[in-house]
Amino acid sequence: MKITVITVTYNGGRTLVEALDSVARQTHPDIEHIVIDGGSTDGSLALIKRHGAHIAHMVSEPDKGIYDAMNKGLRMASGELVGFLNSDDTFATDDAIEQVARAASHGRPDAVFGDLVYVDPSRSQSTVRYWRAGNFSLAKLRLGWMPPHPTLYVRRDVIGRIGPFDARLRIAADYEFMLRLLSQPGLKVAYVPKVLVRMRLGGISNQSIAAMLRKSREDLAALRKHRVGGLVTLVLKNLRKLPQFWAQPQS
Repeated sequence: MKITVITVTYNGGRTLVEALDSVARQTHPDIEHIVIDGGSTDGSLALIKRHGAHIAHMVSEPDKGIYDAMNKGLRMASGELVGFLNSDDTFATDDAIEQVARAASHGRPDAVFGDLVYVDPSRSQSTVRYWRAGNFSLAKLRLGWMPPHPTLYVRRDVIGRIGPFDARLRIAADYEFMLRLLSQPGLKVAYVPKVLVRMRLGGISNQSIAAMLRKSREDLAALRKHRVGGLVTLVLKNLRKLPQFWAQPQS
């Protein structure tokens, strides 16, 4: 089973090499790694080129934002399953993609996801939050549940059917995409009860009060668009983050 991993980056050279190494170490034998660079000027291209043997496709050019860049990667993908590894994240284990492939081989689910840990931006081995996703249900989605997007792998034919990220959204296009996906009738989803990705804390949605307010507006619009919920669902979605600070990853 070919699995496509897409990494989007822009001037992310400080952490990019860890992400590239993380993909290169994966034990799954058929990974298509696509790197979409937004025209970096910090030496990222040299790092990417040094990993050339493990990168199937690379594009470096200006884009219209992160979701435009992610959609470029989707258009290039040829794997049966497609997912993303951010340029400042790493896989938690060398067999993370192998675990995704194993889950995808039983019953042919439309999507696979697992657990995630947030780590300190400056000390990537220091876990700050543990996001135990648990199994999917539409009822849980209405109660603010969502899978960790960095662990989500979706069949390429399903993406072709539901469409790519809505690049008109600046912060919450990944959430809107997941709501669009998970509200599809008859969708089959598999959960891997393992930590698949280590994600650095930060991101555009937490950079300012204005960004957090914009994310909330976009989240609420996405909930209403897909008739999954409204303001209560949005509040519950944010409250679900609190237990992540004292939960511990399962061994």
